[in-house]
Amino acid sequence: MGTTKTEHFTDQQNELATLTKAIGHPARIAIIQHLIKVNSCICGDIVNELPLSQPTVSQHLKELKNAGLIKGSLEGNTICYCLDEQGFSKIKDFFQIVNNYLDDKNKQCC
Repeated sequence: MGTTKTEHFTDQQNELATLTKAIGHPARIAIIQHLIKVNSCICGDIVNELPLSQPTVSQHLKELKNAGLIKGSLEGNTICYCLDEQGFSKIKDFFQIVNNYLDDKNKQCC
């Protein structure tokens, strides 16, 4: 496989790519939806919601956390996860730009 040459792109482009890549798996979408539904939860609760093993869920949580889309705090022997507003704000801002473009594009002919 070739290199990604991330140094040729802006920090913002690289960060957005990391964020969107992190949500590019259906299990991670399911985790995000579960966190929205319950507002926070521990890893064990997420495992009960998904048809995946605990180590697999933990790996998906790690990817979401590393990307900056969720955060976790230690509560006793468990980690309580919730959405990280900053990560989702960046995604929202990007898609708002795309949405604005598409709204304007509908008034034009290509």
